[in-house]
Amino acid sequence: MQQHWSTGPLASFDTETTGVDVETDRIVSAALVVQSAPGTAPVATGWLADPGVPIPDGARAVHGISDETVRAHGRPAAVVVAEIAAALAGQARAGRPLVVMNAPYDLTLLDRELRRHRGVSLAEATGPAPLLVLDPRVLDKYVDRYRRGRRTLTDLCAHYGVELTGAHDAGADATAALEVVRTIGARYPGALGGLTAAELHLRQAVWHAAQARGLQAWFDRSGADERVDLSWPLRPVRCGCGRRLSPEHECEVAA
Repeated sequence: MQQHWSTGPLASFDTETTGVDVETDRIVSAALVVQSAPGTAPVATGWLADPGVPIPDGARAVHGISDETVRAHGRPAAVVVAEIAAALAGQARAGRPLVVMNAPYDLTLLDRELRRHRGVSLAEATGPAPLLVLDPRVLDKYVDRYRRGRRTLTDLCAHYGVELTGAHDAGADATAALEVVRTIGARYPGALGGLTAAELHLRQAVWHAAQARGLQAWFDRSGADERVDLSWPLRPVRCGCGRRLSPEHECEVAA
């Protein structure tokens, strides 16, 4: 019998950054956590990057990493993002699902960093084997759609009984997100158990789009100007006019 994804090997990825804009902000630290089975000791790899720009006070207040720290102990961002991409590629080649909480944030930011520093996209940097992403935020919204309240990682850990020690440390957050995904898989075998990780990856793109449309409708009814991106697990690169970049798209507006 094939091993269920929630009880098999999983990896988990998280970043701490200079801010929340995936197009302009930079990676400060990152972690990849790999666990072979539930209850086994996870193996963590961490990176500290000098982003090449000052770390704003607001971001430093969240993760505690200062300009002085990255200058003294961090490595050039171009080196770090290349190593991260190579590590994620290794997980893809192994067929190991990759847990990423709110994947469109971390993966899009990594994609933009790779384009900025290495001139390649995330897909180009990780190679032909696809990343099989498991996003606890999307999964939780699917299996428990009508539950009220916020769904940050801290909230999900509290709801699913997962310990989160040292929140906003990339390694701690990645480990907690991994445990949340295992718990969701164990708690909702009927909704998720019949799917492989590859099938689940495809379904999450559909689920996220539906969830995003619902949120957009709420913003519209509220009169808010917020626009919700339907893309998952990676936001597309867009032209200056707002449309997706593609070979067929021609525009005089600078990107």
